[in-house]
Amino acid sequence: MRRFILCYLLVFCSLFARTQKILIHSHNDYEQAEPLINALRNKVYSLEADVYLVNDTLKVAHDKKDLATATSLYSLYIQPIIALFQAHNGHISNDSAYAPVLMIDIKENGDGVLTNLAALLSSHASVFDRKVNPKAVQVVISGDRGDRLKWTSWPSFILFDGRISEQYDKAQQERVAFISDSYFNYAKQKDSIDSLISQLAAKSHQLKKLLRLWSIPDNASSWLHLKKLGVDIINTDKVSECRRYFSSTD
Repeated sequence: MRRFILCYLLVFCSLFARTQKILIHSHNDYEQAEPLINALRNKVYSLEADVYLVNDTLKVAHDKKDLATATSLYSLYIQPIIALFQAHNGHISNDSAYAPVLMIDIKENGDGVLTNLAALLSSHASVFDRKVNPKAVQVVISGDRGDRLKWTSWPSFILFDGRISEQYDKAQQERVAFISDSYFNYAKQKDSIDSLISQLAAKSHQLKKLLRLWSIPDNASSWLHLKKLGVDIINTDKVSECRRYFSSTD
């Protein structure tokens, strides 16, 4: 009987693992033909917007040279997300189980951007605070994340992109959404890249955090290989292609 139960659990876990959708991160989502919409259509785990603070307005741009024509974070993401929650009765889409992450990659002036962002979102708790609404959009800060010692002083609806090289106390670790690192930090050590990434994944999972690598080779074979090494969130500019690929391999 015990052998039967064990076999059943092994088969069930195997089937469950195969049916889990890949976690996709829409890198520089604002550069997609349909920012936000394409990400939601493909049920991404997270989508990324790079921001600068310009005259008390958060502007979405990768480089300073683009700021003259840049769109505000509010008009490109915040307001449309609020509108979607209003249209779908407290959810971002018709899929009531779906709740994505909005990563804000701060290019500079971390504390200034965080102050502005906290004020911008504070009146929309049902949309951006998972303590109020478990299906809210989780905001995660990357890039210039401000003073790590001040993380716990920001509103609880703001989490942070962690680094395996950083040491966190218990309160700081609770504010870490997941662990991220550059693929290039491991790719330069060609002979041991796979084992190093596997070790990184293991360390992240010991902290009970998902792992994301940025600047990965953006193709199907690399997506699959990194997934097998333990990378949880696949960073890609090819969101639709990535979703189609993994849907076809389920």
